[in-house]
Amino acid sequence: MNEVNINEIREHFDATIVVRGESVILKGEEKEIQVLEKIFKELVFLQSRQGNITRNDIRLVLELTDNNDSENSFRNNFGVSVSDIDNIILHKRNDYIKPKTATQIEYVKKVKENDIVFAIGPAGTGKTYLAVAFAVAALKSKVIGKIVLSRPAVEAGESLGFLPGDLSEKIDPYLKPLYDALEDMIPLEKLRTYIEKKTIEIVPLAYMRGRTLNNSFVILDEAQNATNVQMKMFLTRLGPNSKAIITGDITQIDLPGKEHSGLVQIQNILKGIPDIEFVYFNKNDVVRHRLIKNIIDAYERYNGV
Repeated sequence: MNEVNINEIREHFDATIVVRGESVILKGEEKEIQVLEKIFKELVFLQSRQGNITRNDIRLVLELTDNNDSENSFRNNFGVSVSDIDNIILHKRNDYIKPKTATQIEYVKKVKENDIVFAIGPAGTGKTYLAVAFAVAALKSKVIGKIVLSRPAVEAGESLGFLPGDLSEKIDPYLKPLYDALEDMIPLEKLRTYIEKKTIEIVPLAYMRGRTLNNSFVILDEAQNATNVQMKMFLTRLGPNSKAIITGDITQIDLPGKEHSGLVQIQNILKGIPDIEFVYFNKNDVVRHRLIKNIIDAYERYNGV
């Protein structure tokens, strides 16, 4: 374990931590020493399993230990198996966000390995929620410095000009699902600070034109309602050290002509390009209410699919 990792641990405790060769000497209050012993025990376990320790490993173990009042290791107390640890996307207080289906596991793998990932499939499959979790995890670990979440402001045949209120009041209903996901992952006060400082931006797709997004995690949600021109505009905003996830359901296109959906066209345009991947979800990946899968089945039968 290198000095950077040790310093990461030192920042969280008053106790003295001295490393001599393969030995660690701890000096301080008994309660802190017990917690530190537990932390180093878990890190030794991870080291033996994966061959090295990353800063994310350190932070994960620190947070899990902070929330663990029992004498059991976090692997037992939090219900996290050895195989689960690699798939955890984001750890929250007393909880984790991790994939629950085979397609979601594929999603995690492709996001880790590629700079642009398209997640296409029906409602309730976790496309957007997991995308936001990826972005928040990258921000927390300082892999990127900014999150930009965007949606086309076109749904159910409505246009902004016909909605009451000022601009903010008009666009907020379209962006509310993104706020909901963030509020589930980041304490409210901290989220407000991020938004005030524009560390996290939630904007309509039309507001993306002309920007270059460096060192950012960018998400386009409900991308089936982006036109071909808008899709090209969004994808060409990406700057150095940035990643993008584009999510959508091509069975719920609200544009006047479904053939104009940029999400439909882009599947053929970008097929086979390195570092760009597509993940396709289906009704078996639904992780919301159990009835959603039945509802999707009913619509497919009605439409003769």
